Amino acid sequence: MEIELAHRLSTLSHPKRLAVFRLLMRRCPDVLPAGEIAQVLALKPSTASVYLGALTQAGLISQQRKGTQLLYGVNLAAAQHVIADLFLDCCRGRADLCPPLQPTGKATAPAKTKLNILFVCTGNSARSIFAETILRDMGGDRFNAYSAGTAHRSALNPIAVEVLKSKGHDLSHLRSKNIGTFQGPDAPVMDFIFTVCDRAANEECPPWPGQPVSGHWGMADPVKATGTQAEKYLAFQQTYGALHNRLAAFTALDFDLLDRSSLQTRIDMIAKTPIKRTTKP
Repeated sequence: MEIELAHRLSTLSHPKRLAVFRLLMRRCPDVLPAGEIAQVLALKPSTASVYLGALTQAGLISQQRKGTQLLYGVNLAAAQHVIADLFLDCCRGRADLCPPLQPTGKATAPAKTKLNILFVCTGNSARSIFAETILRDMGGDRFNAYSAGTAHRSALNPIAVEVLKSKGHDLSHLRSKNIGTFQGPDAPVMDFIFTVCDRAANEECPPWPGQPVSGHWGMADPVKATGTQAEKYLAFQQTYGALHNRLAAFTALDFDLLDRSSLQTRIDMIAKTPIKRTTKP
């Protein structure tokens, strides 16, 4: 145990290897090609390959092949073992000296009448706006839905607005917001935070108060769709449908019975649900 722990800690002691590991942790349950990892972290492909090899050898990440690509994902069991080994070894499990491995008990405070959910994207113009609006109408009696973007400035996408209008949603509350709006002392404490685009998940953010449960529901940006106006509109419709399906599964969860670990597992399972694509506008 000690040799394996020392090896893993030594591997993570290198800042760039640690950056690769943290990126894959933020993108969990996604698996990423080496080229994307190198691009996000501004690494040379050869350098990224060396770091990925070291992390794989230490068992901290896993590797799988898809066609000609090698895909990498975080090994959650190994990460938990590192924390558990440190906790049990240095503190003998004493809660007064070391924190628990993860918050225990239910994911949310039982006294709360509504759960606060924040959807984060880069621009807060389409995907996160869709999610906020869908959840507000789908479960407004149980959830407070919010959305924000990591970019400094953005605006609502007109096609996204048109799609929401066609679905009968009330748009009077909608506006594009920066993530800083929800990081001040007067901001609501979030119970759940979902990133709905890969770029937002790639960015490092400061810890959120209250240790909210997080999930990554990344999907393609409909704003980048090309072709005719009908084809662009279809891309937005598909994104709306995918988020609607995921939020329907999310709101069906029994939050009173699930602990944090079980809830996280289900959120990750929802993220892996295939997105159905249609070919006709």
